[in-house]
Amino acid sequence: MDTLLSTVDSALRTLFVQARASRPCPTLPEQATALAHEEKQLSGSLMRVNHVGEVCAQALYTGQALATRDPALRAHFQEASREETDHLAWTAERLQELGARPSLLNPVWYAGAFALGFVAGKIGDKLSLGFVVETEKQVAEHLGSHLGRLPEGDHASRAIVAQMRDDELRHARDAALAGALPLPRFAKGLMRAAAKVMTTTAHRI
Repeated sequence: MDTLLSTVDSALRTLFVQARASRPCPTLPEQATALAHEEKQLSGSLMRVNHVGEVCAQALYTGQALATRDPALRAHFQEASREETDHLAWTAERLQELGARPSLLNPVWYAGAFALGFVAGKIGDKLSLGFVVETEKQVAEHLGSHLGRLPEGDHASRAIVAQMRDDELRHARDAALAGALPLPRFAKGLMRAAAKVMTTTAHRI
């Protein structure tokens, strides 16, 4: 019962409570730059997508932590989730600064990602870790593409995205060292297709 209540609490906090970061935001005061209207719109759309990614990260790790019976692995997922909370807080704050809103479909993204994480965890711990490796690699690749699309003058958003990318790559390495099994090629392809649907939709909605 305690685990179930904790899982529900995590979902409600992710979706309806302003996240608080444990680390300072990588954006520096001197990085504040006036952006043209079109640049703010682009940055807002891209950071909304990144915020959705962090909502999904919370859901994935929560689902995997609920599914595993290994206390050490559960602690691993919970620690990764706490680090992802920093990203959630940074992207939410940046959205506010840009005058943009989070995705209206965040509850849908959360539910889908939670289900995927739970199913992956039930299949097996090593495959669940493999799911983390592939997810984080794809997210890091996606964040790298955003560094190429964000306006050159949006130093604040670029600093956040760069730090997020570094953290995601570290999460992938940690999961690999914990004994992750590589995912089949078709599974990786399905993950990319699902991510494409999510990022395309969240860019606008």
